[in-house]
Amino acid sequence: MHFVEREPDMMAIGGRLLADIGPDADVMVIDVAVMDGDWSREVRTAVVERVLAAMADACGLPQPSPTWWVNFRVIDEGSWGSSGGVLSVLSLLDSGVFTEEKVKAIRAALGA
Repeated sequence: MHFVEREPDMMAIGGRLLADIGPDADVMVIDVAVMDGDWSREVRTAVVERVLAAMADACGLPQPSPTWWVNFRVIDEGSWGSSGGVLSVLSLLDSGVFTEEKVKAIRAALGA
């Protein structure tokens, strides 16, 4: 996991600068990066909700703080990965990780 510290006057959540929320704000920004594929609005919403719920659970809280934010980024098919290789969800389609229905949806979403 990679943590980046930023000044509160450099970030906003819900249209408010974090500097305006106060010094005791419980602020967390989580960056989720996924390979291109079949990411419907419903699936993205479910992923964000589950990430926030898991973080609340890990912090011993009954629910996520309203000052927690999740960025859900889709990396373009064929982008360069951190290891210097090209990231492609297509190489995973025949691995058995996805159901046949999901493989068809991913291929349709990518036009592959």
